[in-house]
Amino acid sequence: MDQQQRYFQNKVILTSIIFATFAGFIAGGLSSDFFSKIDLSKIPGLNKIPQATISSSLGSETNAPVREEQIVKVVKGSTPAVVSIIISKDLPVIRQYQRQYNPFQGTPFENFFTPIEIPENRQEGTQKQDIGGGTGFVVTSDGLILTNKHVVEDTTAEYTVLTSDGQKYPAKVLARDPVQDIAVIKIDKNNLPTLKLGDSDKIEIGQTAIAIGNALAEFSNTVSVGVVSGLKRSIAASNNFGASTEQLDNVIQTDAAINPGNSGGPLINLAGEVIGINVAIAQGAQNIGFTLPINYAKRDLAQVKDSGKISYPYLGVRYRIIDADFQKKNNLSVDYGALIIRGENKDDLAIIPGGPADKAGLVENDIILEVDDNKITTDNQLAQIVQNHNVGDGVALKVLSKGKEKTVTVILEERK
Repeated sequence: MDQQQRYFQNKVILTSIIFATFAGFIAGGLSSDFFSKIDLSKIPGLNKIPQATISSSLGSETNAPVREEQIVKVVKGSTPAVVSIIISKDLPVIRQYQRQYNPFQGTPFENFFTPIEIPENRQEGTQKQDIGGGTGFVVTSDGLILTNKHVVEDTTAEYTVLTSDGQKYPAKVLARDPVQDIAVIKIDKNNLPTLKLGDSDKIEIGQTAIAIGNALAEFSNTVSVGVVSGLKRSIAASNNFGASTEQLDNVIQTDAAINPGNSGGPLINLAGEVIGINVAIAQGAQNIGFTLPINYAKRDLAQVKDSGKISYPYLGVRYRIIDADFQKKNNLSVDYGALIIRGENKDDLAIIPGGPADKAGLVENDIILEVDDNKITTDNQLAQIVQNHNVGDGVALKVLSKGKEKTVTVILEERK
């Protein structure tokens, strides 16, 4: 598996973002919203967000009535294809009983003392209970639905799709993306309304963004409107318990309200096209939400339709992107490329043994300069370039090794 130390210049890096799935745990009467709060004032660089990030487009349009009509039109056309996902599991049913107890039972003093009642919990079988919820949206008329992987990550749970007309359908998880927080599920229903997928590479800061989702796993098809407030953010998302942490790169930031339960829902532009899949929120912030670019999902959909699974190629190196500062500090001869380097732990090897890079003869401290004449920079990461290829592709790497440039061909293998 490719591993890297990520250094993004001029990007806000949030280390305590929360997934926007809503989970309510019912067993034992415990209720949890699954989220943690963070102090955004302590996050480095947050105050460096461009002004466009914190401004609202509402009321700033010179032609507000036309924009309002367009938003209403988009919402009416999109809502029928947005679905709620209900997560349910068989959980123990716990009943409380009062047990009679006499500490002197079986002794001559037994009849002199009144038994006391001791509360005791007993399990009486199991019962199917709803434990959480998320959002998805239909992308093919025969029932393919996109959502977040963390919405349907529990392989022991059952998933039900609730459509906008109130109908319920059992859902099957077809594939979970091993890299991105994306999953494809399926319901057995034809002639469904669908959403059109846009091009997330053409998104601009300040453009209108419409989020639709199953807010709080209670208010289905809730609509919020804002703008795209940032691009190419890098965040680490986790739940309230510090588990399920995952790195999300190149995500879209929006000030359209993303609520718990919105995970897996669409972020839509004024043309009615999906530009992202809502994934995480910064709780306690003023409308800072994050969305996965929809172009990530296009690749997944194509693979699921073709092979029934999602696979990623990998190179098998750990690396650090070189920039001008890193070059100066380490006295390197180049200010770009990916330096193959081991991590801080002894198990964080620079080259994965038996991996594609190892087979091609790459070694620690080599610098990968280009992939198929595609220069590696902070804005053009090695992992992104590799993921644009398919398993089995041969790629030409220009490598700087011990001061000399060479070109090697690497056959990409499937990431496990």
